[in-house]
Amino acid sequence: MKLNEMTILGLRKLLDKREVTVREVVDDVYGRIDSVEDRVKAFITITREEAYKNTERAQEAIDSGRASLLTGIPIAIKDNMCTKGILTTCASQILHNFVPPYESTVTGKLRGQDCVLVGKTNLDEFAMGSSTENSSFHTTRNPWNLDCVPGGSSGGSVAAVAAGECIAAVGSDTGGSIRQPASLCGIVGLKPTYGRVSRYGLVAFASSLDQIGPITKDVADAAAMMNVIAGHDPLDSTSAPVASPDFMAALGRDIKGLRIGIPREYFIEGMDQDVEKSVRDAIKKLEDLGARAVEVSLPHTQYAIATYYILATSEASSNLARYDGVKYGLREPAKDLIDMYMNTRAKGFGAEVKRRIMLGTYALSSGYYDAYYKKGQQVRTLIKNDFDSAFRDVDVIVTPTAPTGAFRIGEKATDPLQMYLSDIFTISVNLAGVPGISVPCGFTREGLPVGLQIIGKHFGEETILQAAHAFEQSTEWHLRRPSL
Repeated sequence: MKLNEMTILGLRKLLDKREVTVREVVDDVYGRIDSVEDRVKAFITITREEAYKNTERAQEAIDSGRASLLTGIPIAIKDNMCTKGILTTCASQILHNFVPPYESTVTGKLRGQDCVLVGKTNLDEFAMGSSTENSSFHTTRNPWNLDCVPGGSSGGSVAAVAAGECIAAVGSDTGGSIRQPASLCGIVGLKPTYGRVSRYGLVAFASSLDQIGPITKDVADAAAMMNVIAGHDPLDSTSAPVASPDFMAALGRDIKGLRIGIPREYFIEGMDQDVEKSVRDAIKKLEDLGARAVEVSLPHTQYAIATYYILATSEASSNLARYDGVKYGLREPAKDLIDMYMNTRAKGFGAEVKRRIMLGTYALSSGYYDAYYKKGQQVRTLIKNDFDSAFRDVDVIVTPTAPTGAFRIGEKATDPLQMYLSDIFTISVNLAGVPGISVPCGFTREGLPVGLQIIGKHFGEETILQAAHAFEQSTEWHLRRPSL
């Protein structure tokens, strides 16, 4: 196996035994980037010079016995997390020249472990999208079929991991932006409980929904990443003051007797038949491993997309008001201040971002706040209550991650409603604030990956990792790699 195809834990053993050097690993990863990046287009910024500086520091840490879990491991970071001294664009022209003067908490933790940052990855502009077609720089392609999207908004991070252009990555998930592309690209993506991982330095889209999480080749690596990035952060007022367990300790535990809920609302008309078959086969596999399937109901699921696109756009309208051409980022010339605001925002924001700002501004406007935003918050509470009720009877909930495999580039670009439906199975998890993980569970007839979503109780990451790992180790879906 090539070094770039290995996992974090696999490389950790080789590096600690001095069987390979950090330089050899980084050379192999950049060799892969050089050979496939012109087709995949996973990155916005490749940080080769910094990476090789970090390579030397990481090797010194290993040689002196000071290696941490991620020391010397090539990692990619979604380009909506602030990295001090490194361009952070959010894939938007309004931030095309923004170099943060500070470090986000998550990237600080990663760099503090002497991992090797290989680059900042592409995304839908400001994380608003489900296909990574909304980037103002370029469209990322699915490594399994270059004519298809990788999903979004963390499509660049996911494609980079799937294509072997890094060993692991981090992304952000506001309505499915880690799990949905992980499903479409055949890898593992975890959205932690809201508040489990600090959002400090994550460029905000919808502050009550955004959450950073790991994107990896297998479940053990996701647990390893969580051990590094999770934890209370006083710099983030929404960070939960909850102790973080050793997430890797959950791996390998028997799932005999585990109660898995199957929500009847998630197996719907219009879902791809290959997706449904793969997921139902996965449920059968979990039962064979000793789990007990129980039908549950999440009755307010039908309102999730409407609720999400009121609340998320309202928060986006508020958060994106700061991009006015005054303090940082793009500034367009104009005859007066109002024109400068208008010209800057007209040129700096793409079509999808403008659409969401307008929707959110309308929902928050005088005379409509109670009818839309307030009502959305009330329905959000009902959706959360659905999960609370279901989790009184089951330990985890199992669903498809996405209703289809990867769709073709341009197929849904002109139909926002169809695009929004791509996240129909993931959005409720963000509204409720619970954790969810997507693991590979099959392929469509077109040879495109299918993901199984396992949802847990608040701060129940250990249980979903336990179930996901048990399923993964009894199948071989996660071992398949695209042939680029």
